[in-house]
Amino acid sequence: MGKYLLSIDAGTQSLRAMVFDAGGGVVAGEKVVYPQAYFSVRPGFVEKEAEDYWEALVEACRGVWSQGVSPGDILSLCITTQRATTVLLDGDGRPVRPAVLWLDQRQASRIPAMGLYRLLFGLAGAWEAVRYFQRRALVNWVREKEPLVWERTRHVTFLSGYLNYRLTGELVDSTASQVGYLPFDFKGQKWEREGHWKYRAVPVDPGMLPLLRKPGDILGEVGEDAARATGLLAGTPVISGASDKACEILGCGVVNPEQACLGYGTTATISVNTPRYFEPMRFSPAYPSAIPGQYNVEYQVFRGFWLVTWFKEQFARIESEKARAMGMKPEELLEELAREVPAGSHGLVLQPFWTPGIKYPGLNAKGCMVGFSDVHKKEHIYRAIIEGLIFALREGKEMLEKRGRLAIRELYIAGGGASSPLVAQCTADIMNLPVVRPRHHETSALGAAILSSVAIGVYQGIHEALKSMTGRGETFEPRADNVRIYQALYTRVFKRLFRRLRDVYREVDAIFHQGEGEGQPSTAGPKIDGRRDGV
Repeated sequence: MGKYLLSIDAGTQSLRAMVFDAGGGVVAGEKVVYPQAYFSVRPGFVEKEAEDYWEALVEACRGVWSQGVSPGDILSLCITTQRATTVLLDGDGRPVRPAVLWLDQRQASRIPAMGLYRLLFGLAGAWEAVRYFQRRALVNWVREKEPLVWERTRHVTFLSGYLNYRLTGELVDSTASQVGYLPFDFKGQKWEREGHWKYRAVPVDPGMLPLLRKPGDILGEVGEDAARATGLLAGTPVISGASDKACEILGCGVVNPEQACLGYGTTATISVNTPRYFEPMRFSPAYPSAIPGQYNVEYQVFRGFWLVTWFKEQFARIESEKARAMGMKPEELLEELAREVPAGSHGLVLQPFWTPGIKYPGLNAKGCMVGFSDVHKKEHIYRAIIEGLIFALREGKEMLEKRGRLAIRELYIAGGGASSPLVAQCTADIMNLPVVRPRHHETSALGAAILSSVAIGVYQGIHEALKSMTGRGETFEPRADNVRIYQALYTRVFKRLFRRLRDVYREVDAIFHQGEGEGQPSTAGPKIDGRRDGV
């Protein structure tokens, strides 16, 4: 009789197989770093062979068996993955082209005509949002640029659906994993009804989409082929999971709107869980929660803690070499140096719009630092990056509170950047709220395990499972002196930066686009070269 819960967490850089007991304790874990996180055939294109994810899953499972856990110990398994990574399959379930990752920046140039809907959306002030949705949809790009590939395509799914398919032999996925550019009803948490305008905006037949199950439902069993590959027992229940962010929020124990979860990963986020649907910004949906029927309302800072890696690779090679010689991670040495810098980095303020995101779309925002003087060193820049990211997340927090009529009183932090004491303390000081580290670091995998525990009857409900499987770790309280400095910088400097620099950004854009096509630089998308992206 099994006794453990297996979670598969497929991220951008690596895939983890984590084994938990009923109390949320980690029994075993195997991390498989992809030999190549992704590849780019053109600037802004971010792709990876879908088979690579499956091979990493197989390797991770085999690694778990080498740690004293046997396949017979596994009660069930649950998948959580990066969001919006899209896989196209032929009639035999084989990928017809590489998967396109969530980082990808390509856009279709010829989008399907919307007829009368074009006028209606224009009158409602929603046409730009609809057009963005159409341009970003991989289906429209493939139809335009790779028509022969589209002719072979019979199924469209996200990475979670593909891995569930490889495990069970059935194209079925969780409602809470449907984050991306497909005809999904985010409020109703189901595919849009046939004939809905989204099927005209993104022409995909409803029969091409996976069947959907609520998070925590049993969506299938491990098939014979998957069992031979992974070592799992055929017939092991496969549980409907949720996206990595949704599982991260659940694994932190964030379940009511007075709490918020800050995800310090490649994309930095602040999210609340709520039973009430509301949009963080107009025409930007709330995403399905890992708790069935509820929602995660989220604000994103694209290229979030990727900026830390960017800085380390571009400007801190001496410190990186010194850290390696000392047996430290480069980030640990940089953090030691940055802790000696006072709050506010001696007046150096960063606006972290290396990739603008939804609030500042297109080319209307750029990254910047203001306030340089001769006192500033590398460690000031490093700290200013951290502070700037948290300033941006504070802006998001205030937006969520206003849109949702909320009062956030407690923060939980997760993701790679959350392991930093400097990041945790800066968060508490800038937000002027207590910041809690969860007891467990692997919060996404833990969230998937919580769903499994309820699905197979270990616990009677999500809240009962949370009491046993989650817990609070270290808490960071705001420091009054730092709070005063950050409050002044945020209100008098950071919040005014974009408005003051908007015209400058337009001029930069005009200069770098006026000769496009004639040898001038293009800013159509970030150049991504396959290096480690994120913390």
